[in-house]
Amino acid sequence: MRDREKPNAGDTSLSRRAFLQGSGAAVAATAVATAATETAVAEAKKPLRLKSAEPQDVVLTVNGKEYRLKIEPRVTLLDALRNDLNLTGAKEVSDVSNDGADTVIIDGKAVYASTRLAIEVEGKSITTVEGLSEGKNVDEVISAFVKHDATQCGFCTPGFVVAVRAFLNKHPGANLEQIQKGLGGNLCRCGTYDGVTKAALELCKKGGA
Repeated sequence: MRDREKPNAGDTSLSRRAFLQGSGAAVAATAVATAATETAVAEAKKPLRLKSAEPQDVVLTVNGKEYRLKIEPRVTLLDALRNDLNLTGAKEVSDVSNDGADTVIIDGKAVYASTRLAIEVEGKSITTVEGLSEGKNVDEVISAFVKHDATQCGFCTPGFVVAVRAFLNKHPGANLEQIQKGLGGNLCRCGTYDGVTKAALELCKKGGA
C-alpha cells in the first residue's frame, strides 16, 4: 500500500476536501442570510397593531375664556386652536417651527403653538391675536402695524403682532437693537421688518403703550 503523498510546503493549491468544506460554509451562510431576509419581509407585511390614544377632556383658557375640549393627547395647541376653537390667527408655515407665524402668549411668554401639546397648557393663560382686539377696541400694536404698513401679504402678521405685544410687556422701553434681537424668532418672507421694528420702536417710546 502506497504512502500518501505529502504536499510540498510551497504548494498553495486547495485539496478537494478543503474546497468542499469552503463551499458548504458559503452555502450555509447564504441560506442563513436568505432566511433572515424572508423573515424580515414577512414581519414587514404584518398589519401594524397600533391604536391611537383615546380622546380625553382638556380645559383650555384662551383669551380669558375657558373651553372644554375632547381631544387626543397628541393634538398640538395650534391644531386645537384652529380646528376646535376656530381661532385661526396663529398659522403653520412649516413643519420645523422656526418662523413664528404660530406665536401665542402662554403665561406672559411668547411661544410657538405648534411646539406645545394642548394637554401641556391646561391650566395656563393663553392669548392669541384674536384676544388683542374686541370690536373697535384694538391693541396699540395692531394700530401701530397699520400706521407703519407692517403687513404685506399678512400671513405672518398675527404672529408678529403677538410677539411684539409679548416683547413690549416685558421690555416697554427697549431700543431698536433690543427690539430686533427680541423679535428674532419671527420670520417675514415679504421683508416687512422695517415696518415692524418702526411700529415696536414707536410704542417703546410711549412706554410700551
